[in-house]
Amino acid sequence: MVNLQHSMKYTFMVTTLSFLPLLDCVREQDSCKALEKETRGDSVSNCCDIGLIEGYLPIGLDSANKITSIPSTCQQLQKDDAFCRCVWNMSHRFWPNFEEYLIKDLNEDIINVSRVKARIQNVSTTLTDDLIFMLTPNEVPKEIDTNMKRKVSNVKLPRGIFHSIHNETDYVKVAVMVIDIGQVGLFKDPDQPGTMLDNVMVSVKVGGRQIAGLSDCVELTFSHEQLPQNVARQCVFWDTQKGQHGGWNTSGCLAEPRERETVCCCDHLTFFTLLLNPSLDNVTAQALFVISNIGCGISMGFSALTLGLYFTLRFAYKKFKSNDIAKIHVNLTSSLFLLNLVYLLNSWIVSLGHMGLCKGTGGFTHYCLLCCFTWMALEAFHLYLLVIKVTNIYIQHYMAKLCLIGWGFPALVVTITGSINSYGKYTIIDMDNRTTVSLCWIDAGHLAVHYVTNCGYFGLILLFNTLVLGVVAWKLFSLQSATAGKAEKTEAWQGGLTVLGLSCLLGATWGLVFFTYGTMSVPALYLFTVLNSLQGLFIFIWFAVLYYPKKGTTPPSSGTGKSGKVTTASHS
Repeated sequence: MVNLQHSMKYTFMVTTLSFLPLLDCVREQDSCKALEKETRGDSVSNCCDIGLIEGYLPIGLDSANKITSIPSTCQQLQKDDAFCRCVWNMSHRFWPNFEEYLIKDLNEDIINVSRVKARIQNVSTTLTDDLIFMLTPNEVPKEIDTNMKRKVSNVKLPRGIFHSIHNETDYVKVAVMVIDIGQVGLFKDPDQPGTMLDNVMVSVKVGGRQIAGLSDCVELTFSHEQLPQNVARQCVFWDTQKGQHGGWNTSGCLAEPRERETVCCCDHLTFFTLLLNPSLDNVTAQALFVISNIGCGISMGFSALTLGLYFTLRFAYKKFKSNDIAKIHVNLTSSLFLLNLVYLLNSWIVSLGHMGLCKGTGGFTHYCLLCCFTWMALEAFHLYLLVIKVTNIYIQHYMAKLCLIGWGFPALVVTITGSINSYGKYTIIDMDNRTTVSLCWIDAGHLAVHYVTNCGYFGLILLFNTLVLGVVAWKLFSLQSATAGKAEKTEAWQGGLTVLGLSCLLGATWGLVFFTYGTMSVPALYLFTVLNSLQGLFIFIWFAVLYYPKKGTTPPSSGTGKSGKVTTASHS
């Protein structure tokens, strides 16, 4: 018993002592003195020696210059050396204090050291126009005219900020600072893995006060080249209250993406930057690419079988020639076959490096995709006529008109978008800005074309198809619930399969694309890729079950009424 008590006391003492350096860092966040004499693990002799005085980091220009010049090897020492970790945390906490130093203690108007540029000036609190500073890389920010139309990075301070403090003072100091953090890895947040645009952070300070909750937001315009479509842009600020040394926060900031710039609208003043977040990491992108290729190959094969089965039945049964439902299925299958084919050829074509051929391939891929969407809508339209609008229907040259819409309307859209040079090489990059996949598609400079012709167009089709499918399902199950008998369970099971098959036929699985954002983005992407790359297989199963002849029967003949006849066809 004595030995046990002695062992417990010894264990507790050792554990407590082992935490003392850490507790010292937490307790004295502004000092690394307690760790300064410990064994150093610096791979460079002066790696973390940034001019500490008695374990503290002086607030001044010399310290700012030293922090931004820390060798990149210190990035690894965050985890390996206690002293360097302490200096590292101190370096992040340095900047809010340095911002105060610019306003209160510095008597200079311009700061121009290697990676830190700042302008400090007195501003009248009665000014009549907004205040705009141009932010040019490697240059000190300078005030510009509000009427300047040239696209440059800038920060616009609304005059309301100054009017709100006019009762306190006639003039107030304004400090605008641009910090190039370089490659050392400062301001890294594990919860926000994106990269900073140009490794630059912008600070705005008005007077010696905290300004937040602005009714007129501060506008920061970040100018940049055209970005890939899979890169999300986030307007963020460095929140010193997050984690041990701070982290990125989006609260109070909104992003307005434009073609060659992003405008951040924030309701407070602090340190800002634009984070670029590729939506896919390299492993996920490659996995999805492989799944797409395999699935599209399977889908293309079964689409060919569907077409073969259709023409076999057409030649074997005369009545099958007038089956309009089967004709619509075949047109959808044909568009899907072409889409799978051109997709599988796309990577090889882009590798040829022929820009004209790539643009043509991108346009044809877009055309096939729009044809698929359009024929899904026509499937729903025909289902509406058959199941919902049960009245005498006669549409002259019905299939010819459907084909004109199904194949003609996408051609018109692609012609218009092609005339504005929308097609070219489209690149997907990963988190490390490495190229993962390159395809011939709508190029990154025409985001509006993609959003309108693909996202917007499909969104309308999905809404219509979902409404039709919902009404059909309701009618189907209402009819079955009203029917009592031994076959009730079997009919419910068959009804469920019918709705499931119709949902695939009408493109419900494509709606998963709207769930590929946020925390469930990766699972939704995998589900979206698997289901839609196999759509040709699902349509083949549906077509075979519906039309393959059973013993003693002939394939169903159905279609829109001709010569005034009533439509009697059904999908089920």
